[in-house]
Amino acid sequence: MTAGHVRVAAGGRGFDIEHAWVGTRDERAPVMVFLHEGLGSLSMWRGFPEALCAATHTRGLVYSRPGYGRSTPRDADEKWPIEFMHFQAVSVLPEILAALRVPPRPWLFGHSDGGSIALLYASAFPAAPAGVVAVAPHLFVEDVSVRNIEAARVAYETHDLRPRLARHHDDPDSAFFGWNDVWLDPRFRHWNIEDEMAAIRSPLLAVQGYGDEYGTMAQIDRLAVRVPHARLLKLERCGHSPHRDQPAQLIEAVAAFMRENAPGDARPLVNPS
Repeated sequence: MTAGHVRVAAGGRGFDIEHAWVGTRDERAPVMVFLHEGLGSLSMWRGFPEALCAATHTRGLVYSRPGYGRSTPRDADEKWPIEFMHFQAVSVLPEILAALRVPPRPWLFGHSDGGSIALLYASAFPAAPAGVVAVAPHLFVEDVSVRNIEAARVAYETHDLRPRLARHHDDPDSAFFGWNDVWLDPRFRHWNIEDEMAAIRSPLLAVQGYGDEYGTMAQIDRLAVRVPHARLLKLERCGHSPHRDQPAQLIEAVAAFMRENAPGDARPLVNPS
């Protein structure tokens, strides 16, 4: 995918946002916005956005959040607040959608922290998304999450995680410590967005792997309590990244979900093949 940059302002600051459009060039087609994980970036999605957009006949917008990829990095002394995902959902994402002239009612596909951001956006702006696919989202902090985020810090500081991330981030320290520091902040253990989920009105597909290293099935089970119309997809032989572990099954499920929930004025979602 060919990336460009767009300038946005949020929270009194300006950011250059790395982004790319993938999928069909048909401007009448629905738009799917991809929101990456806590260590992700535009390039770390690899070919999944293109594959999903091909199956659903959508235009895909893929971007790196501030602090990630080729977007404006985090300042070296900047500590992200406990509510950093709220800031991304309510302040940054709307500015990106406006700057890139994304048509009303896009679909959102979010993974991990990106899944939480997608849910928070749908909660704050109930009429805005056509639908949400939340893959391995976090609604609250579990012990398994903290243990493996602590292990990630060891891997970053003593093993090969830093050079691997440097392939995808101009400033890997910006991406890693922005995410890792806030998740390991003792105050973050009390972070919980369950109650906010009750405001979601858009169609919702929540996905979790049984082998997820960063969260248990309780995340999407408790989401379904707050959002009774949510559809759950629980995947065998799948860890924290279903788009890498079970891409075919995930794409099939998302395509069916979108077909069944296409807005009345939307063009049919079909596989052009």
